[in-house]
Amino acid sequence: MNRKVTIIGAGAVGSAIGYLLVAESMASEIVFIDVNKEKALGEAMDIYQATPFLSPAIVRAGEYEDAKDSELVIITSGLARKPGQTRIDLAQTNVNIIKSIAPQITAVAPNAIYIIVANPVDVLTYTFHQITNIPSERIIGSGTSLDTARLRTRLSEIYKVSPKQVHANVLGEHGDTSFVAWSMARIAGVPLDEYAAVRTEKDGEEITLNKAEVLDYVKKSGGVIIQRKGATYNGVAAAVVYICKSIFTGVDSILCVSTLLKGEYGIEDVCVSIPVVLGKEGIVSTLTPTLTDEEIELLRTSANAMKNVINQVNCK
Repeated sequence: MNRKVTIIGAGAVGSAIGYLLVAESMASEIVFIDVNKEKALGEAMDIYQATPFLSPAIVRAGEYEDAKDSELVIITSGLARKPGQTRIDLAQTNVNIIKSIAPQITAVAPNAIYIIVANPVDVLTYTFHQITNIPSERIIGSGTSLDTARLRTRLSEIYKVSPKQVHANVLGEHGDTSFVAWSMARIAGVPLDEYAAVRTEKDGEEITLNKAEVLDYVKKSGGVIIQRKGATYNGVAAAVVYICKSIFTGVDSILCVSTLLKGEYGIEDVCVSIPVVLGKEGIVSTLTPTLTDEEIELLRTSANAMKNVINQVNCK
């Protein structure tokens, strides 16, 4: 196995991704790149010293030239929103960071698949498309993969089943205008709206689904976690490593990630999340499952919200 991964950004999210890649035996070499070189050295050393208990891997800090021959490049670099800072100001700040990173990394790793994780992820994914020559199938935003995981976790609690049996997706932006595509939701193949009726409860307890509460849970989970522990990183790390696994194994998997739309649902020239097929070459294809008219309108509203942000920042 020769799987080299470069992680740009050695903060909480980047280091959690690096650790999980080693724990899941997904990489043979990991290179951390960060403007804070001491932090990158420390995170690399910490993870590398765990390899005797996990899986063999070289974990080191480096410069952009050390990313040569990387199969995957994961970009987590970005600043968190500060008190009083507008969403647009934050977007422009992190767009500028991506614009600084992109030419340096693509010059040495032109054949890599790029996974954008930093926020606002949909805007930054779009920016990466605009300023690089990397083919669109090799640019992936983590998008609503984490939102979808939060949704499935909450539904598994309500319906008392393994989250692996829950198939439901959050579409749109990774943010305020995201929505649950309820028409697609299934539990073990049974439509969600029918599941409670076909399940016999031994204890007589009824299953009650409050869709508004579930969506609220999904949207507010990140803020609640940050309020309680200061940051959120394990969930997004698991989502990103699952994306990596789908690419490395070569077994095409369906995930909701941010991708450049080219007419799907009548939407183009913007990045938001819809289901895609991921394989060893990146995004194999996008999927356009049948949505209700209301859901299509919600997706278009979300796309327009992202276009509004893009129009207010300099993405090129």
